[in-house]
Amino acid sequence: MQNREQILQMLSRILEDEFEIDAADITPEASLYQDLDLDSIDAVDLVIKLQQITGKKIQPEAFKAVRTVDDVVSAIQQLVNE
Repeated sequence: MQNREQILQMLSRILEDEFEIDAADITPEASLYQDLDLDSIDAVDLVIKLQQITGKKIQPEAFKAVRTVDDVVSAIQQLVNE
């Protein structure tokens, strides 16, 4: 079981390594689309990467409402704790 802090660290590493986002920009309140400048293709890539790491199938509906880094953390935490 992973806690929010561990999930946030994992997500931050992905965003830094895969999407070349500055670590200082990755905060729980940061908007994926406005602040971090991800687009819909990036979001799909992020979901695929998270599926590989968690070993869980992520339903697209689960990510439709995701807007911020914290939203992603919540979605992943819910998924891994099911």
